[in-house]
Amino acid sequence: MSFLLDSHTLLWAILDQKKLSPKVIKILEDSNNEIFVSAVSFCEISLKYSLGKLDLSDILPEQLPKFSEDTGFSFLPLLPIESASYHNLHATWHRDPFDRMLIWQAIKNNLTLLSKDKNIALYKSIGLKLIW
Repeated sequence: MSFLLDSHTLLWAILDQKKLSPKVIKILEDSNNEIFVSAVSFCEISLKYSLGKLDLSDILPEQLPKFSEDTGFSFLPLLPIESASYHNLHATWHRDPFDRMLIWQAIKNNLTLLSKDKNIALYKSIGLKLIW
Protein backbone atom coordinates (compact mmCIF):
# COMPACT_ATOMS: atom_id res chain seq x y z
CA MET A 1 0.00 0.00 0.00
CA SER A 2 0.97 3.64 -0.35
CA PHE A 3 0.83 6.19 2.44
CA LEU A 4 1.44 9.90 2.88
CA LEU A 5 2.86 11.21 6.14
CA ASP A 6 1.33 14.24 7.78
CA SER A 7 4.03 16.68 8.89
CA HIS A 8 3.81 15.75 12.56
CA THR A 9 3.92 12.05 11.66
CA LEU A 10 7.11 12.65 9.67
CA LEU A 11 8.74 14.43 12.60
CA TRP A 12 7.72 11.74 15.07
CA ALA A 13 8.92 8.97 12.73
CA ILE A 14 12.35 10.61 12.59
CA LEU A 15 12.70 12.22 16.03
CA ASP A 16 10.34 10.57 18.52
CA GLN A 17 8.76 7.25 17.51
CA LYS A 18 7.17 6.86 20.97
CA LYS A 19 4.51 9.33 19.81
CA LEU A 20 3.43 7.09 16.93
CA SER A 21 0.54 4.69 17.30
CA PRO A 22 1.34 0.95 17.13
CA LYS A 23 -0.65 0.78 13.88
CA VAL A 24 1.45 3.51 12.26
CA ILE A 25 4.70 1.92 13.46
CA LYS A 26 3.63 -1.37 11.89
CA ILE A 27 2.84 0.40 8.59
CA LEU A 28 6.20 2.20 8.58
CA GLU A 29 8.12 -1.00 9.33
CA ASP A 30 6.40 -3.04 6.59
CA SER A 31 8.77 -3.04 3.60
CA ASN A 32 5.84 -3.78 1.28
CA ASN A 33 4.45 -0.30 1.95
CA GLU A 34 5.59 2.82 0.14
CA ILE A 35 5.76 5.82 2.45
CA PHE A 36 5.67 9.30 0.92
CA VAL A 37 6.71 12.65 2.34
CA SER A 38 5.30 15.67 0.56
CA ALA A 39 7.30 18.75 -0.34
CA VAL A 40 4.44 20.55 1.43
CA SER A 41 5.52 19.05 4.76
CA PHE A 42 9.08 20.29 4.36
CA CYS A 43 7.74 23.78 3.64
CA GLU A 44 5.40 23.69 6.67
CA ILE A 45 8.14 22.49 9.00
CA SER A 46 10.60 25.08 7.71
CA LEU A 47 8.09 27.89 8.16
CA LYS A 48 7.15 26.86 11.71
CA TYR A 49 10.84 26.50 12.56
CA SER A 50 11.63 29.99 11.25
CA LEU A 51 8.78 31.46 13.31
CA GLY A 52 10.06 29.79 16.47
CA LYS A 53 6.96 27.57 16.73
CA LEU A 54 8.84 24.31 16.28
CA ASP A 55 11.84 22.82 18.07
CA LEU A 56 13.61 20.16 16.04
CA SER A 57 15.92 18.79 18.74
CA ASP A 58 19.21 20.20 17.41
CA ILE A 59 18.63 19.48 13.73
CA LEU A 60 17.83 21.92 10.95
CA PRO A 61 14.83 21.70 8.60
CA GLU A 62 17.16 21.25 5.62
CA GLN A 63 18.42 18.01 7.16
CA LEU A 64 14.95 16.42 7.11
CA PRO A 65 15.00 15.33 3.46
CA LYS A 66 18.21 13.34 4.06
CA PHE A 67 16.80 11.79 7.25
CA SER A 68 13.62 10.94 5.34
CA GLU A 69 15.55 9.35 2.53
CA ASP A 70 17.73 7.40 4.98
CA THR A 71 14.56 6.09 6.62
CA GLY A 72 13.37 4.79 3.26
CA PHE A 73 10.66 7.35 2.60
CA SER A 74 9.90 8.52 -0.93
CA PHE A 75 9.38 12.14 -1.90
CA LEU A 76 6.10 13.45 -3.28
CA PRO A 77 6.51 16.72 -5.17
CA LEU A 78 3.73 19.28 -5.31
CA LEU A 79 2.64 19.10 -8.93
CA PRO A 80 1.25 22.10 -10.83
CA ILE A 81 -2.06 20.29 -11.47
CA GLU A 82 -2.45 19.62 -7.74
CA SER A 83 -1.83 23.27 -6.98
CA ALA A 84 -4.15 24.46 -9.73
CA SER A 85 -6.98 22.09 -8.76
CA TYR A 86 -6.66 22.75 -5.00
CA HIS A 87 -9.77 24.95 -5.16
CA ASN A 88 -11.80 21.77 -5.69
CA LEU A 89 -11.31 20.81 -2.05
CA HIS A 90 -14.59 22.49 -1.12
CA ALA A 91 -14.86 21.17 2.42
CA THR A 92 -13.55 23.70 4.94
CA TRP A 93 -13.47 21.83 8.22
CA HIS A 94 -9.82 22.71 8.54
CA ARG A 95 -8.30 26.11 7.80
CA ASP A 96 -4.60 25.19 7.86
CA PRO A 97 -3.45 25.50 4.21
CA PHE A 98 -0.61 23.01 4.67
CA ASP A 99 -2.91 20.33 6.07
CA ARG A 100 -5.50 21.04 3.38
CA MET A 101 -2.87 20.61 0.64
CA LEU A 102 -1.72 17.32 2.19
CA ILE A 103 -5.36 16.19 2.27
CA TRP A 104 -5.73 17.18 -1.39
CA GLN A 105 -2.53 15.40 -2.39
CA ALA A 106 -3.62 12.24 -0.56
CA ILE A 107 -7.00 12.27 -2.31
CA LYS A 108 -5.59 13.08 -5.76
CA ASN A 109 -2.83 10.45 -5.52
CA ASN A 110 -4.98 7.77 -3.88
CA LEU A 111 -2.75 7.68 -0.80
CA THR A 112 -3.74 6.93 2.76
CA LEU A 113 -2.79 9.82 5.03
CA LEU A 114 -1.13 8.93 8.34
CA SER A 115 -2.24 11.63 10.76
CA LYS A 116 -3.39 12.03 14.34
CA ASP A 117 -5.16 15.34 13.59
CA LYS A 118 -8.84 14.99 14.54
CA ASN A 119 -9.90 17.81 12.21
CA ILE A 120 -8.42 15.96 9.26
CA ALA A 121 -10.60 12.94 10.07
CA LEU A 122 -13.65 14.97 8.96
CA TYR A 123 -12.40 14.74 5.36
CA LYS A 124 -13.00 11.00 5.30
CA SER A 125 -16.57 11.83 4.30
CA ILE A 126 -15.30 13.23 0.97
CA GLY A 127 -12.92 10.42 0.12
CA LEU A 128 -9.82 10.84 2.26
CA LYS A 129 -8.32 7.59 3.44
CA LEU A 130 -6.87 8.10 6.91
CA ILE A 131 -5.17 5.93 9.52
CA TRP A 132 -3.90 6.58 12.99
